[in-house]
Amino acid sequence: MNKARLVADAEVPRVGGPERGIVEVAVGVLLRSGGDFLLTSRPPGKVYAGYWEFPGGKIETGETVVQALQRELHEEIGIHIDGAIPWQVETVDYPHALVRLNFCKVFAWQGELEMREGQSFAWQSLPVQVAPVLPGTLPVLRWLAAERSFHAAVISDPKL
Repeated sequence: MNKARLVADAEVPRVGGPERGIVEVAVGVLLRSGGDFLLTSRPPGKVYAGYWEFPGGKIETGETVVQALQRELHEEIGIHIDGAIPWQVETVDYPHALVRLNFCKVFAWQGELEMREGQSFAWQSLPVQVAPVLPGTLPVLRWLAAERSFHAAVISDPKL
């Protein structure tokens, strides 16, 4: 049984209509030893600019999810990850694209964070204090809450 996909901004028409293809994306959930996780803002000029998300990007032809994540995290935030553990997959229907988000947990990396696309970053715990949060980020926050037996709201602003 297929689970229903998450639909973002359902009132907005979909670019490409119902027959558009799925864009595969690798996403890193970087976790520090105390449990904090990294969120980055979407850079200026991109769709949903200023929204907070887990970092990552499109998987190129011939790449595995982990290879794409290694490349994207180096290009976007200047770190080299030592590996990634595939974790969850979520399909999100955004107005601009239908994306399959391949989430991986990352526990080890080298280098200092360097926001190479003009974005911001914030180490967060639950409930998340930054806003607005990209719709595709919400399931991850719920999964983290379930793993941690966190039973309150996953974001601090109840209007989000």
